Amino acid sequence: MTEVELHGLEVFGHHGVSDEERDRGQTLLWDAVWRVGAVSRDDLSDTVDYVAVAACIREVSDRRRFQLLESLAAAAADAIVGRFDVEWVRVRVRKSRLDLPVEYAAATVERP
Repeated sequence: MTEVELHGLEVFGHHGVSDEERDRGQTLLWDAVWRVGAVSRDDLSDTVDYVAVAACIREVSDRRRFQLLESLAAAAADAIVGRFDVEWVRVRVRKSRLDLPVEYAAATVERP
């Protein structure tokens, strides 16, 4: 088994509960980890290309406006499982522009 990781992918999106948040948009940070079978050759066709996974996450974010980070993360995880040959995936999306004294809020979703 091999795990591939993508951390801190910046994707601008129009997501949030308030109209203002969805209208102005903001950059969200994405992390994704996925498992593929054993990689036996030094060949991209033996694995899942992280460039393609990043493009998939961007497509999900651009396709529609989500109110909840949970729903957004779930849609990205479902898209990855549906599009790529992965054994498991975990997707986290983080939002740092908050009216709270915190570093960020995040939602994490796993799919087999």
